[in-house]
Amino acid sequence: MEQHLETPLHKVLAVIQDRTVMHSSYFGIQTQKHPYDFWVYQELLFELQPDVIVEIGNLRGGSILALAHLCDNLGKGRLIGVDISHAHIAPIVRAHPRITLIEGDACAMFEAVSHLITPADSVLVIEDSSHTFDNTLNVLNTYAPLIKVGGYFIVEDSICHHGIEVGPNPGPYEAIDAFLAMHWNFQSDRSREAFMITWNPKGYLKRIR
Repeated sequence: MEQHLETPLHKVLAVIQDRTVMHSSYFGIQTQKHPYDFWVYQELLFELQPDVIVEIGNLRGGSILALAHLCDNLGKGRLIGVDISHAHIAPIVRAHPRITLIEGDACAMFEAVSHLITPADSVLVIEDSSHTFDNTLNVLNTYAPLIKVGGYFIVEDSICHHGIEVGPNPGPYEAIDAFLAMHWNFQSDRSREAFMITWNPKGYLKRIR
């Protein structure tokens, strides 16, 4: 590490993307998450104690399994995983009693998701699907009503073209700006970026009204 202290941050981020994020796993299952961000997730889970976590974009299921294990430790919480395809979800994920998987486009499947949530439930939503501007904004607009005051909607990978040159452009970062311009009841909680390095810049959206 010490020989790279003068390396520009954008080069460091690119190396972290290739060496860490793309190869991160939980219980041997791929997650593609930065460990700093997932540490923030467990802080949020402990603080918020959500009744339901909706993860949109599940890959092989590593991150939703990790969230389920955190809920096991909390003694509460259900998880709903939504993805276009769950063909590669690991069997241990499918078998976890807290996890329900719904296959299909997230916006098209919103009614199916909402049927699993009661009006009294506190909800945390994590968006990690295609990362296009249009899709991210559509998911934000569709799922934001599930969030109660004080709750969070996390948009992942807003680092695309705002730290590393990967993914669609415009992408999640621009979708966040567009969403916040239309929704005065949410704000980006930059205090959740306390580790300074995050793959979700501006992406911790807190409902304040």
